[in-house]
Amino acid sequence: MILERSMHPQFLSNTFLVASEDGGEAFFVDAGGPMEPLFEQAAAHDLTPTHVLLTHHHYDHVSEVPQILERWPDAQVLIHPLEKDLVETATGTMDAGTTLRAGGLDVQTIHIPGHTAGMLGLLVEGNIFTGDTLFKNSVGGVRAPGSTSYSDLKSSIMDTLMVLPPETVIQPGHTDPSTVAEEFENNKFIRLWRGLDEEGDEQVTALGEPATLVLLGDDYDGGFKAWVRWLDGRDDIVPGSKVERSA
Repeated sequence: MILERSMHPQFLSNTFLVASEDGGEAFFVDAGGPMEPLFEQAAAHDLTPTHVLLTHHHYDHVSEVPQILERWPDAQVLIHPLEKDLVETATGTMDAGTTLRAGGLDVQTIHIPGHTAGMLGLLVEGNIFTGDTLFKNSVGGVRAPGSTSYSDLKSSIMDTLMVLPPETVIQPGHTDPSTVAEEFENNKFIRLWRGLDEEGDEQVTALGEPATLVLLGDDYDGGFKAWVRWLDGRDDIVPGSKVERSA
C-alpha cells in the first residue's frame, strides 16, 4: 500500500494520499494541506485520485478540497451525512458501518463521534485514520464546533478504537502516527479510563468556572489537554490553556 502524508505547518493537520499500487487510482484522507507535496507524490506514483474522504467538517481538514478538484474535477468528496451541509465542496456522503472501494482498497467507515457528531474513522489495510478523536499521547476535545459530549468521545476511543487489533496503526488528524497498543499502554487519558492511574483532585478554574482537574495531559501541539470535572459532576475535555491553576 502507498501511504503519503503532508502536515500543515501551522495547524499541524494531516492530509494523506492512499493507494494500493503504482499506476492506479488513489484517494485523499482529509484536505488541510499543504497539497503540493502530495500532488508530486501522485505524479511520482502515476496515481489518479478519485475520492476525497473527509473525517469531519472542520476547516483545517477541508480547506484545500478546491485545490484537489481543480486537478481532478470528477473526484468524489465524501463525508458523514450529518456534516455534508457544513462542507460546501462535499459531493456525497458515506454512512458509518459500510465499506467503500477507493484507491484499489476496501475502506471501512467507523463512527467515532465526540469531537464532532459525524466524525468517521477510516480503516484500511491495518491503518485507522482517526481524525480528531485520538492522537498520539492525547485525545480530541469536545468544545469545538459541532462537538457532542465527553461520553461520546470516551466511548469512541475505548469501545471502538481500543478494541481494534493492537498492531493497528493510528493515523491521526494531527501530527505523528501511533498504534493501538502504544496508546492503550501509554496514553494518559486511556490509562485513567482503564483504572491504571489515579485521578487528580486539584481545584482549578476552567473556562472561567470552578472545576476539578482530573488530568492535565499532553496535546498534539506540544501543549496540554485537560480532563476536568464540573461542580455538577459532568466530565469535560478542554484546552489546557483554558485551565487556571493556583500559584
